[in-house]
Amino acid sequence: MTSLHADHYADNLVQLRSPLVTNRCVARDTFLCRIDAPEIAGAVIPGQFVMIRMAQHDAPLIGRAFAVWDIINDDSGSPRFIELIYLRKGTLTRALASAPVGTPMDVWGPLGNGFAARPCDRLIMTAGGIGQTPMLLLGKEAIGTTDFGREHGWASHVEIIYGARTAELLAGVEAFRTAGFEVTVCTDDGSTGQTGRVPDVLATRLTELKDTGTTRVVTCGPEIMMQRVSEVCDQHGVDCQVSMETPMACGIGICFSCVAKIRQDDPNQPWDYKRTCVEGPIFDSSRVHWDD
Repeated sequence: MTSLHADHYADNLVQLRSPLVTNRCVARDTFLCRIDAPEIAGAVIPGQFVMIRMAQHDAPLIGRAFAVWDIINDDSGSPRFIELIYLRKGTLTRALASAPVGTPMDVWGPLGNGFAARPCDRLIMTAGGIGQTPMLLLGKEAIGTTDFGREHGWASHVEIIYGARTAELLAGVEAFRTAGFEVTVCTDDGSTGQTGRVPDVLATRLTELKDTGTTRVVTCGPEIMMQRVSEVCDQHGVDCQVSMETPMACGIGICFSCVAKIRQDDPNQPWDYKRTCVEGPIFDSSRVHWDD
């Protein structure tokens, strides 16, 4: 085994060209699209992602990574559609936001390792910015309403702490409530929910709990937010996994554009660069070497 070995190479990915079924605005500069992709929908586990590009566009030429937000079944109950939530920001997402239903998309996945199905009494999902996108499927699995072919129903209680700069940027809050999660919303400007930031709200929540030993935290969002969440969890002795959002170009471990600093067991090499596409994007927070 070489130092470049990874457990999640995309040997079994599915690549297809399929039309947009839905593409609508769900918050300020935030959109939800649905793609007909049964081969991918039936194989996804929470926390995995897909790469997509617009089939008839050459700018950008390479794909972009999107966490799978939800899986929609067909009339027979079989997984058929994948849903993605994205922020209109770059070249691809600006073009995608204006793409009509029926636009052909190149999609390949599912990719990455996904969140671990670690049993706990309480799962607290923390998300900032567009980091809510991998949380819906994980919460559904944890609470036991959706089966992804592995252990499910492994948490007695599921909640999410979801923050954004302002209320207009929050997307998916009602979907979390409909799924049966306890939802705490916070905004930097106090326009809705609690005034404050996700790590501070989490710290207060963990302090309120009498027994954090049966609590597990997962987080996704801006790197500085995830670092602070990780520090809070470390202070409270709580298990935490992070979903890294490093920029990806290939999604299959070839280009090395998505590396993150991950701690190693070798005392002579305290950390090494790991590709988040094939060795992540999910890492235990204690393994991440955060830049000061």
